[in-house]
Amino acid sequence: MYKVVIIDDEPIIVEGLSRSINWKDAQCQVVGMAYSGEEGLKLIRREKPDIIFSDIRMPYMDGLTMIAAIKSEFPNTQITILTGYRDFDYAQRAIKLGVTRFLLKPSKMDELEEALRAMRQKLEETEERRQENEEKPAGGEVLPEKGEDKEGSEDGAVDSTANNYIVKNAVSYIEEHYREKLNLSDVADQVYVSQWHLSKLMNRYLGQNFSEILNGVRINKAKELLKDPSLRIGDIADEVGFLDMAHFSRVFKKMVGISANEYRNHL
Repeated sequence: MYKVVIIDDEPIIVEGLSRSINWKDAQCQVVGMAYSGEEGLKLIRREKPDIIFSDIRMPYMDGLTMIAAIKSEFPNTQITILTGYRDFDYAQRAIKLGVTRFLLKPSKMDELEEALRAMRQKLEETEERRQENEEKPAGGEVLPEKGEDKEGSEDGAVDSTANNYIVKNAVSYIEEHYREKLNLSDVADQVYVSQWHLSKLMNRYLGQNFSEILNGVRINKAKELLKDPSLRIGDIADEVGFLDMAHFSRVFKKMVGISANEYRNHL
């Protein structure tokens, strides 16, 4: 039985969808329903569903980032979007991030059933590939377990797109909020993934951990400010988010190779 989760901020749609499809005949079981994006993500992480029906336009939730987060953490999970948002470009971006079907509300029953068949087919194909790999002699390709990355597989381009989308959004958030007291959990919350997963993606795609990325942004901003001789170095350190001058000095010299004062003198 495939596990199904339904997410929509309109209860009538959640309840209607949960009752309108003969889930048992489709070899599926609805294991949870949620009425907000935040609640939906918690449900997904708890239940690890095979299939998700979800709205993409919910309060306080970036739908595309939510899709990318799901596909990044659970690449085999199949998603159908139900939305009243009529935007072709938005739909294209959602599909590139790994959505199986993008349906406009109100969706017809045959559209929902076709979407369910398409998602089941993809899950069955994934399982067939897994079984084939298990039968291969040692040294053959091995398909990863559910929830692991599979960028070398046929669907790897989709996973890579979702992962890059998450990393790009995370870096953008850091660049906008570098002056604040920022930690990894703050950024992970903004892109809807766990701290552990975001840390893994940053190391894989950027070759740096969170602290190195944040310090890099701060030091680059400091280098720009050092061009203004009227600004004191201590004030610059504070302006770019360092809590004390000593820490700023250590990080600056480690990353640039010379002190901030020497850097200014060489300008």
